[in-house]
Amino acid sequence: MWWFLAIVGATQLYFVQELLAAFALFAAVFAVIGGLVAGGYLLHKGWVVAIERVAASSHPLVSMVKRGAKSVEDLAGRPLRRPGSAAAAQ
Repeated sequence: MWWFLAIVGATQLYFVQELLAAFALFAAVFAVIGGLVAGGYLLHKGWVVAIERVAASSHPLVSMVKRGAKSVEDLAGRPLRRPGSAAAAQ
């Protein structure tokens, strides 16, 4: 009888130990994933601040890049064929 109770008690202790180990692994994986998400968020916010500062800059190189981007936007907005051409009539 006492042997049976000892076996049941040992089994229960083993079960609790396994549950605690699984919980510890879950918590560790959750912490790693949370750290990665937080790191990505901080990188994104830093990138946004850096781009806003560069965009607000009056440096000549930034002005040249802005003019280049504007000219590319204008070029992209034009039609591919002239309105009076034969290819546009089809």
